Amino acid sequence: MNTSHFKNYAPFIILCIVAVGAVFVPTFPNFDDGKYNVADIAWIIVATALVFLMTPGLAFFYGGMVNRKNVLSTMMKSVVAAGVVSVLWIVVGYSLCFGDSIGGFIGNPSSHFMYKGVASGQPWSLAPTIPKSLFSMFQLMFAVITPGLVVGAIAERMRFTAYVLFTVLFSLLVYAPLAHWSWNPGGFLFKMGALDFAGGTVVHISAGCAALAGAIVLKPRKMHQLHKETVPANIPYVLIGTGLLWFGWFGFNAGSALGANALSVSAFSTTNTAAAAAGLSWMFFDVLKGKKPSVTGFCVGAVVGLVAITPAAGYVAIPQSIFIGFIAAIVSNIAVLIKSKSSLDDTLDVFPCHGIGGMVGMLLTGIFATKAVNSAGADGLAYGNSAFFFTQLKAMVCAVGYSFIVSYMIFKLVNFIVPLRVSDVEEERGLDVSQHDEKYMHVTMAVTEEGLTVEQL
Repeated sequence: MNTSHFKNYAPFIILCIVAVGAVFVPTFPNFDDGKYNVADIAWIIVATALVFLMTPGLAFFYGGMVNRKNVLSTMMKSVVAAGVVSVLWIVVGYSLCFGDSIGGFIGNPSSHFMYKGVASGQPWSLAPTIPKSLFSMFQLMFAVITPGLVVGAIAERMRFTAYVLFTVLFSLLVYAPLAHWSWNPGGFLFKMGALDFAGGTVVHISAGCAALAGAIVLKPRKMHQLHKETVPANIPYVLIGTGLLWFGWFGFNAGSALGANALSVSAFSTTNTAAAAAGLSWMFFDVLKGKKPSVTGFCVGAVVGLVAITPAAGYVAIPQSIFIGFIAAIVSNIAVLIKSKSSLDDTLDVFPCHGIGGMVGMLLTGIFATKAVNSAGADGLAYGNSAFFFTQLKAMVCAVGYSFIVSYMIFKLVNFIVPLRVSDVEEERGLDVSQHDEKYMHVTMAVTEEGLTVEQL
């Protein structure tokens, strides 16, 4: 078997080994219903499903913004993470995030290897009213969407097999450590007192910094080098994707209260408010720059607001969430403008929107967090506690530095194993055909003097 054949066979062989090995894992009794809160279980099941819905929502959001010949490949990369990360999570991912802490840096991989003790064990210490297996499934959905966010930066030029390998390594080496640092009581950021309610650091800063690293390593698309404008394939897809993301984000943030309680209601409310304010802020700021109000502008702004409120959702009051959405949209909008004047080819502005948006959210949590909303949180700078603001700042710097450096190394390693970029010919043909042998057909209808005409593009 030559090297190229082995690279083709390797993913199937690895999956086969995992599947056969799973047959021999001992089966334990399921959890006891009597010791949990039924309302909390019902809500977190719904929240888990809502967060999963964000992954196809992201696929529509990204797929609508790329060139027509790369729609399916972009959507495929977002969705395939659901398969790759789900299997990885059962094998070792959950253990690395929430297993027994090793030095505050990573969980012991043997703690719940192949899901050992999760379905029948004691509940997670910070979620005592729901089964640990439900908590694990809820957390899995966060792990699924994170590498999917990176897709927007490397769209239209990254080989599919290379992306799959990147997803595995990123989940193990970047996402798992950050989740452990921030959300495991043994993690060093958790012990330091840093607050990240639903993933501003763990999800958005990590994905945003990985996106920046990927864009640098992959180098610009040919169209970008020639200064050709990419026409979005389907703006209604962007609107559909935004709606699904906004809807799913209620589970993302409100579900992070880990119960059907007043805190989940507060997080739900701050989430919607920040998104609304950010969508308007982005659109009106575009008008100030001489542009016309656009569907894409409002949609991108709303997503930035959702990103920024994520770390703060369960720690800040509802009125302050307006300011968080408003200012995050402006900062990210300016970051997009700066990026557009550089040689960096972050295809769909993942770093300016998710990376910068997550950083703004972390810092504003350090300003507006209040124990009046969440007694388990902290008072921020606006309430006289400057120390907490600097804690958030230190946590942000740690997350940014680690995510970027390790992600950059991962991209370099993947490129050594499997070429990251498709060939110039494949890039010109489009990744839908060259990577997947499929083609996106966009049907348009128009009324002419001859009657109704239908055109397939």
